Amino acid sequence: MTDTAITTTDLTKSFGSTRALDNFNFTVRSGEVHGFLGPNGAGKSTAIRVLLGMLRATSGSASVLGMDPRRESVALHQRLAYVAGDTNLWPNLTGGEAIDVLTRHQRSKHQRRRREDLIERFGLDPRKKARTYSKGNRQKVALISALSLDVDLYLLDEPTSGLDPLMEAIFTKEVRSLREQGRTVLLSSHILGEVEKLCDRVTIIREGTDVEHGSLDELRHLTRSAVTATTQADPTGLGELNGVHEFRVDGRNIRFDVDDDDVTAVIARLAELGVDNLRITPPSLEDLFLRHYGGDAGDRETV
Repeated sequence: MTDTAITTTDLTKSFGSTRALDNFNFTVRSGEVHGFLGPNGAGKSTAIRVLLGMLRATSGSASVLGMDPRRESVALHQRLAYVAGDTNLWPNLTGGEAIDVLTRHQRSKHQRRRREDLIERFGLDPRKKARTYSKGNRQKVALISALSLDVDLYLLDEPTSGLDPLMEAIFTKEVRSLREQGRTVLLSSHILGEVEKLCDRVTIIREGTDVEHGSLDELRHLTRSAVTATTQADPTGLGELNGVHEFRVDGRNIRFDVDDDDVTAVIARLAELGVDNLRITPPSLEDLFLRHYGGDAGDRETV
């Protein structure tokens, strides 16, 4: 294993006049859980299909586990597991038979035990025909199949779609276990809380282009902290300080946002006013996400 599991360089994919990926660059390090963020239509699924070798890039390059995903797809797929956001199964196969098909290249005793453990943990009835399954149960089949494989890389594209909160919690534990084992996970999602709980680093994609990437701590400096407080003296004028935004006052109660570079100076001014009930909330991944998408997140069609 090298230090890098996935690398793309100026990756572009066009469908006629539509450019789904536009000079997209990102790197996933070996042994990390990497969040891939963007609403439907941002280009996440297209990027993953290129990484899987299912689509040929229009230009640019991609390397997955040191291999070209198009020219070396057979060898590559022996070393990765993939979960799509909407799983389609063979309707006349049972859930257990579908898992057998999806894991046919790994059937050791360890894999069989692992599979049975996951079936129990996810509460799947493997005897039922796939055509009778709900969306959530179809997703369980895909997750059980992928998580039972002993591979280097897990590509998970909206993997918890259709799962209830209890199953999402089980999924979270499984991904954390993969990280502890030194496996690499690319987790594509629009669920910010899921990414914030699990991921070491994130990449945010907008209109096919990478707009932010790094650890959560590295990215949080790009947003503002929220401040609430009650002052003993008149807070008039506080809203004129550098870095203060959306200043709101109700008597002695104040609320505002402040740029991280200006927090120290603003807190010093608050101390001069005398402060009760001061609370500073650091920026969240949601703040960062909305900085790029605002109200248009999810308004585009899926690409």
